Parts: sequence; C-alpha cells; structure tokens
Amino acid sequence: MSTPLSVPPIRALTMGDLMPCADLAEDRGWAREEHKWSLLLTAGTGYGIDDPDDPEGGRLAAVCVATPYGSRLTAVGMVLVARRHARQGLARRLMSHVLDEAGETPLMLYATPYGQPLYRQLGFTGIGETERLSGLLRTPAPMPHVATRAATAADLPAIIRLDTEVSGVDRTAMLARLPAFVDRLRVSGEGTALTGYAGLWPTPEANVVGPLIAQDTETAMALIASLAGSDRPLRLDIDSRHQELVGWGRAHGLTSGAPTTIMVRGLPDLPGDWKRRFAPLSMATG
Repeated sequence: MSTPLSVPPIRALTMGDLMPCADLAEDRGWAREEHKWSLLLTAGTGYGIDDPDDPEGGRLAAVCVATPYGSRLTAVGMVLVARRHARQGLARRLMSHVLDEAGETPLMLYATPYGQPLYRQLGFTGIGETERLSGLLRTPAPMPHVATRAATAADLPAIIRLDTEVSGVDRTAMLARLPAFVDRLRVSGEGTALTGYAGLWPTPEANVVGPLIAQDTETAMALIASLAGSDRPLRLDIDSRHQELVGWGRAHGLTSGAPTTIMVRGLPDLPGDWKRRFAPLSMATG
C-alpha cells in the first residue's frame, strides 16, 4: 500500500519510544503500562508511524508489536491508532507491513470486536475466546494435593521446557526476561519435573496473572491462590474453554468482562496443548 505524502513511513520502534507508546495507549483509554511496553519492545519488534501533526516529533500516530516465537508463530498485539488519526487506514497499513515482514510465518492475535473486521479482511480467522476475570480474589480454600513454591533461577530451564511442550513453540526469548518482568513467579511440582508455573506482574490498576500453565485445573487454582496474597485487584485472561476455572474465579469474588477473540492466520489452530494453557503472558504476547 502506498503511503500518502502527508503520513510518515512505518519505522521500527526503540526503547526511546516507550513513553510515546504509553501516551498513545492512554489516548485510547488503555492503561499506560510502561512495564509491559518495556518487555514487548525488547522481546519483540515494535512498528510505528510518527504523528504528522507533531512538528517537534516524539508523538506517535499508530503502533503495533510483533513477538516471534521461533519460526513457527508470531504474536501480534498492541495495535493502537491515536483518536485524532482514527479511520484513516493506519491500522491496516501497520498490519499489512507485519504480514509482509512475517512472510510464511503463521500469526496470532487477540481481537476486540472493534478490530475483528479488519483482521478478517486480512485473512485471520477466529478459533476461540478468552474471558477476563478481575476483582479482589477472596481467599480460597487450600489445595491440599497441590504444592507450590517460589521459583528460583535454577527453575528457568525446566520452565522453558514445560512451556515449549505446552505452547508448541519456542518462547525462550520471552521467558528469559520473565524473572525480571514479574513481581512473583511460582511453580508446582518437584525438582525439574514441573507440573505448572505462573507469574504475577503489576499494572496501574491491578496485578495480572500470566502466563499460567498447569497440568490440570486444580493446579491452576493453587498457583493463582499462591500469587494472590495482596489487597490489590487481580486480573486474569482465561481461555474460555476452562469453564471450571472461570467458575472458581467467580465463586471467589472475580467478575467477568467482555470476551476477546483469539485469531490466527496461516494455521488452523494454535499449536500445543490448550488443556494445560490457561492464561497468556499478556493479551499482546499470547
């Protein structure tokens, strides 16, 4: 697609764009989440269009981030267009650029109802939904058959092995940054035979649980409960097929928000084992 003379070209974002990305998120009513932007801009590739109405520079008109998981899958997220530049085709330009850069690599993303028409036009199909749970988690009963503990640096290789088995892709580049990104990281299982792991990271409004991988629902519950010891609200984005976990969250004080559609392009479904994949790292990275 040709670029109008009045619109700057698409460029790669750097860490110097962290604050403008957060400003753009705030412009669209999203939380600023500089912490998450820092992770995404280092683990993935950000693309942006500078604001043509900002003669001094430093303001962005549109952004998105592509996070590769080896050569088998790339996650796309944080597709944002400033309100003042909405409905001018900038999101389509960015997504078309991402498709060109990805080549034959399959893509996945989480789509709001607002973005779904564009993604469908670009060849994405919906394969499922996530359900957002949020609120203050009332202290659940202990899970007597599931022991969890704080993860240590020695656990990272086992976490990566488990994650690769469950997700079906190599997310080492992202997971290597996980200990520095999360406030708390918990594992279940003994030694290197892990049965699950989960992280907790902060946003201005809530603590977010993710990623969350577990051998079964009871293990997922135990990991969430072990992370939730705080008076801050909790947020989880749960694969909607895990209705037992969704019901447990509601029974302990969390409320459901609008669902988000999981969409893919270039493959029929996400690889890996969805039965053990409960929540993504973030809605931007899968």
